[in-house]
This record gives sequence, C-alpha cells and structure tokens, in this order.
Amino acid sequence: MQRETNEPYYAVIFTSQRTDGDNGYGKMADRMEELARKQSGFLGVESARDVSGAGITVSYWDSLEAIAGWKRDEAHQVAQEKGKQVWYESYKVRICKVEREYSF
Repeated sequence: MQRETNEPYYAVIFTSQRTDGDNGYGKMADRMEELARKQSGFLGVESARDVSGAGITVSYWDSLEAIAGWKRDEAHQVAQEKGKQVWYESYKVRICKVEREYSF
C-alpha cells in the first residue's frame, strides 16, 4: 500500500485458520477484494496464507465509518456468514489506528 500522506488511518487485521478444501473460497475472496476496492474510504489490502491454512489479511481504511460501511455491505455479509459456516475453523478481527508509517 502506498500512501501520499502521513495522516492517521485504520487497519483491519483479520487472522484466520481455514478449513480443508477451497469450497468456493478463492472465488469469493477475489470478489470481496474487488468490492472492497470500490468502497468509499478503502486504501489497500495485503494478504498471506501458509500451507497449514493459517492466514492474515490486513485492509486499510481512512476512517472507522468506512470500516463500518464495509462490514454492513450486503455481499460482504453473505461472505462473512459463509466463512463462519464453511471456510474458517476460527478467526479474529482487530481494528487498529495507524499513527505513523515508514518504509525502506
């Protein structure tokens, strides 16, 4: 994620343990990223998963209101429910305010 400003922003950190098999997960994950990119306040996303199924996705937003709007999105709610029923053994969501960033 590249930022033009050092203004504070928010990170939603989603850590999860997947169930076995794809079961439509890959297609839905691609769709969710595409939809998130169209949401007001969306700044970017980074994601990784290891061979055991443990994963982390961090999405970046300009405000808490933008995060709440994404959580209420109808298609996202469908994906969240399917995640609970089919795709995840467990997950945790953390919302953090990023005060500063720097890189090399």
